Amino acid sequence: MAADLPLQLGGESMLLLGGRALLWPAQRALLIADLHLGKADVFRRAGIALPSGGTGNDLQRLQDLVTMHQCRQLWILGDVLHGPAHRAAWYQQWLGWREQHAALDIHVVRGNHDRDLPKAALQVQMHDDARWGPFLLRHEPLADASAHVLAGHVHPQVALPALRRRFPAFWLRQGVTILPAFSAFTAGVVPVLAPGEQLLACVEDSVVPLPVR
Repeated sequence: MAADLPLQLGGESMLLLGGRALLWPAQRALLIADLHLGKADVFRRAGIALPSGGTGNDLQRLQDLVTMHQCRQLWILGDVLHGPAHRAAWYQQWLGWREQHAALDIHVVRGNHDRDLPKAALQVQMHDDARWGPFLLRHEPLADASAHVLAGHVHPQVALPALRRRFPAFWLRQGVTILPAFSAFTAGVVPVLAPGEQLLACVEDSVVPLPVR
């Protein structure tokens, strides 16, 4: 297992990080997907018990990656929010985290859960699909003939029966790289791979490549 796995995407040298993120070293940019701030609050309001600390733990993991790799930019590929932007505990946690990283340039590509994002005042730059160098950054993983797509949305996972559990995974497809959900409280799907596709599991902050289909 390797904590970070180098690979070429769109002609650029990138790193898959075991912490469920993609690093573009030349741009000192960290890319994640599906942060789902406030998910635990939404579930608790619906009467569904989830452990506390979800947002705080996710932000600490994000801080560790940003600091470790001395990032200047953070791109979140959709679903920053999980539900309505209520001023719950997660909101104060985010504002405190944002204040600590005031110099970090944060961009958000809108996802299907982000209808209330403009009202949330998270101090980020918002985009629909965004083109950056050889990449098209979007939430849903729809291929594009003119760019390599970086996306999220589907929360790919790997099922390892020997361990009786699932792990978040990167899904490498032709012209499309799908990032795992960054949020620790997020379920997912085990995709059926087409020929030439590959899953790379995130296991204990390391990347574990599975065989190419």
